[in-house]
Parts: sequence; C-alpha cells; structure tokens
Amino acid sequence: MTQTFDAATTDVTGSETPLGRMTREYPQTALWNDSADPEQLGRAISWGAVGATCNPVIALAAIQADLPRWTARLRELADERPTATESDLGWAVVEELSVDAARLLQPAFEASAGRNGRLSVQTDPRLHRDAAALVAQAERFAALAPNVIVKIPATKTGVEAIEEATFRGVSVNATVSFTVAQAVAVAEAIERGLDRRAAAGLPVEEMGAVATIMVGRLDDWLKVVAAREGLLLPPGVLDWAGVAAIKNAYRIFTERGYRTRVLSAAFRTHLHLSELVGGDLVISPPFEWQDSINRNRLALPARIDAPVDPEILDTLTRTLPDFRAAYEPDGLAPEEFAGFGPSLRTLRQFLDADAQLDQLVRDVLVPAP
Repeated sequence: MTQTFDAATTDVTGSETPLGRMTREYPQTALWNDSADPEQLGRAISWGAVGATCNPVIALAAIQADLPRWTARLRELADERPTATESDLGWAVVEELSVDAARLLQPAFEASAGRNGRLSVQTDPRLHRDAAALVAQAERFAALAPNVIVKIPATKTGVEAIEEATFRGVSVNATVSFTVAQAVAVAEAIERGLDRRAAAGLPVEEMGAVATIMVGRLDDWLKVVAAREGLLLPPGVLDWAGVAAIKNAYRIFTERGYRTRVLSAAFRTHLHLSELVGGDLVISPPFEWQDSINRNRLALPARIDAPVDPEILDTLTRTLPDFRAAYEPDGLAPEEFAGFGPSLRTLRQFLDADAQLDQLVRDVLVPAP
C-alpha cells in the first residue's frame, strides 16, 4: 500500500511554515527534497515537496542511516543472486531505496500529470565516458517506476546520452552541471529528443525534464580558485556566483521557451532557495535546510526577477574567468564541460561514493574475522 503524507503547512504552534506558504502562494516554484531517505522525504512532502533528487553520495548516506535494514537486505540479495558482484548488489539496494521513495511521490506525479512527483535516480558515475551505456542504464532505471527521472551528467558524452534517452521516453535530470552553458546544451538536447519523439508519433505529454545547476558547488569552486590565486574579494561576494548563474539560466530558458525546467541544487546558503522563489523552476534543498528555513521563519517573497547587485556581478566577472565561463551561455564549449573544475571535483566525489558502497557490501559479505 502506498504511504501518503498530507501537506501539513503548519508547524507545532499552528502557524503556517515558510515553505508551506511558499508552495501555496507560488505553486509553480516546485519544492523537491534532496534525498530519497523515506523519513526525510515524508516530512518534506508534508511541507509541500513534490519531488526528490538523489546521487551516489546521498544514496550511500540514506543506506548508512538505516544500516540494519539494508545489511539484512544485502544478505538476502546475496543469497538470491550468488554470482552477483559487490557493485551489482549495492546498486540493487539503491534501486530498492529509489522505488520506495517513488511510491511516496506517486500522488504528486498523478496530480501534476507527470510534471512533478518525480524521484531522481542517478546513473552509475563509472559510465560517464560511455553514452550508450548511460542510455541503457537510464532506460532500466526509468522502468523501475512510472515517476522515476534519471540523472545523466552534463558532459559532452552525457548530453549525447540525454538526447537519445529523451527520444526513448526517459525523463532526464541533468547533473554534474554548474554552468549556464551546460544547462542550455542540456535543454537543446532535450528539445531535439522531444522533437524526434513527436515526429515518430510517440507521446511527450507526461515527460518532465529538468536541468540542474549545482549552485553551491560552483560557489565552492570559485572560493578554491580565489584562495589559490590570493584574491581578496569583498565579504559575501562569492556566495552570489551560483545565484547569478542560475538566474541567468532561468531568464534564457524562459525567453527561449524550453520544455525543461532549471533545478537549483547543492545548497550552501538559503540564497539558493530564497532568491529563486516565484520562478517556474525546481528548488531541491537538503532536508536539513528545509527544516532550518521553517524553524527560523525565513521570509520567502518572490525574488526570481530581482537582479543580483550589479557591483557583485561586476566584481565576479572582472576577477574570476571561471565565473565568466559559468555565467555566459557560451562560456564553455561542450568539449570543456567535463574538465571544468567543479565537474572534476564532483565526478570524483561520486566515484568515491560508489567505491564506498562497494566497500559497504564487501563488509557485509566478507566480514572481518
């Protein structure tokens, strides 16, 4: 039986929560939870969340948060599949975790005709150089539940896979994405895939693509660059880089009428939510950020059209070539996507999480004496 959560937009005092108010006043601004952990997702749904995202780091954390359950399940899977590798068994658990979360979002999926109610499942980061393998795994994941959306990296190879997966009916969430150029390339690829489907007489109505910009990871990278080059920028300026990039992407997507929504992820400050309220986009904060925003009664007026302070934008543009690369729609060529600093850092982190999942399975199957 599918568990559901009512949108309890009030807190324990009976007052409306900031996120409850936001999702009521600006329903086009979709709140997603940046985790597939069922307990956290259930509470986020009660605040108005209508989707969830996941990646190898988040999946590993969710498994570790309920280790007794998943350790027992791994032993069962090992008995059922005696020739499966550690990686096979680890990814089987990720799939089961994802299916459980997808059930929680099924009501929102049905209510929005597929626009929301999506659960993101990320392709194996080890496949990042193989477009055909990414497409094949995307199709497999899309078959897990009707409301699964599949994460594919926004590299040159990944963009090729995104077009083909879209044509095959997979709703895509582009990840490992930090720049306006990547988001635009993803949206263009999805347009081509949707047009190919329409030309083949295939349905497109219930597809719900999003292009992520990992705003906080862009900020992280620029802080690394600034420190490495000994740059002394005004306090707080570097916290606006990701906000500026995603606002520029949103403006371009709106002007061009892309059938893909921008998604804000990798939160470092509340600006990564509060500056985007009112837009027809997706905001995917971790559960802890949602809880903090509600407890601190953060005001959330519509600010999507409020420009970033011109002095801040000018400082970032003048001092940091990597910010210009992230901000301009032609700032990077597709061949440069994979080699951009935050892309390398994030892919390495995802690959490390994959290795840690293998180790977790190994410790279950071959415990230390």
